[in-house]
Amino acid sequence: QVQLVESGGGLVQAGGSLRLSCTAFGSIFRVNTMGWYRQAPGKERELVADITRDGTANYADSVKGRFTISRDNAKKTVLQMNDLESEDTAVYYCNAVVIVLGQGPSGREFWGQGTQVTVSS
Repeated sequence: QVQLVESGGGLVQAGGSLRLSCTAFGSIFRVNTMGWYRQAPGKERELVADITRDGTANYADSVKGRFTISRDNAKKTVLQMNDLESEDTAVYYCNAVVIVLGQGPSGREFWGQGTQVTVSS
């Protein structure tokens, strides 16, 4: 139906950078908001950043000034993560609100499989 494919996770030293990408595939009429969430062990999943179709971005306070979300096209989002800290270590999940072909006009939420980001101190 709809799949979100993530890439770019890995291991990096504190102060380093990583770039995460997420692309939506499948029976898509339109992708609305796309974004990134993260979940560290023992903690709740939290919004990191999201971006609307018109390019309006929203960030968690903890990443403002360090992370930048962008929209390459209607079906792809990129999260540039700079000045990474140990506290950024988590599994990062892509999220998208998708209007699915043939399934009516309401958007549905889809999730990627998650990509591990580990920041060493």
